[in-house]
Amino acid sequence: MHPADPAEAESYRILRSRLDLSALPPLSRAVTERVIHATADFDYVTDLVCDEAALASGLAGLRRGAPAVADATAVAAALGGYQVICKADDSLAARLARTANLSLSAAAVRLAFSAAGPGAVWLVGSAPDALSEILAREVEPALVIGVPVGFVGAAEAKDALRRSGLPALSNVSEKGGPAVAAAAFEALLRIAAAVPDDPHPPSRRLEDADG
Repeated sequence: MHPADPAEAESYRILRSRLDLSALPPLSRAVTERVIHATADFDYVTDLVCDEAALASGLAGLRRGAPAVADATAVAAALGGYQVICKADDSLAARLARTANLSLSAAAVRLAFSAAGPGAVWLVGSAPDALSEILAREVEPALVIGVPVGFVGAAEAKDALRRSGLPALSNVSEKGGPAVAAAAFEALLRIAAAVPDDPHPPSRRLEDADG
């Protein structure tokens, strides 16, 4: 949706009438509101693990045009035309997944490693083992948005991400998915697209844009 879309503005108005996140740091607030807006799930206010410094690192990466690396086509398709590296549709990824006993998402992440280089924003919204692939390599990310969904290994993979020391956005529970990963990314992208010397803080700019 376009930021000026009346339905989106009304959605944010309803969200803010039910939940006051003004005490959160600006980037954490923007991401949390965007995820709740995308999912209509207020549990994310306590489920998301936001680190303001990590989000600022991701924002800086987006402002300098860092590539986004997506673990799945559903994540890549939701990023609104931003430059995305996604190897999930590559025939080599399917072959690697079979031979190495990986999910397609994990194979896509492994293949994307050399193409991404340091300073990329990595998004994992599909399979937990895609996060394991990131942690197994010397990835130097601007940010890892790690919110894979599932009952098998998802919460554990996200906990490992938090313990890794990498700049990360994650959530505690088994919930998550491509829509959550894309929403968090979009929140930061909207702020990155704003005028850098705007005197208003990011949360105020986002609130103005969303009505």
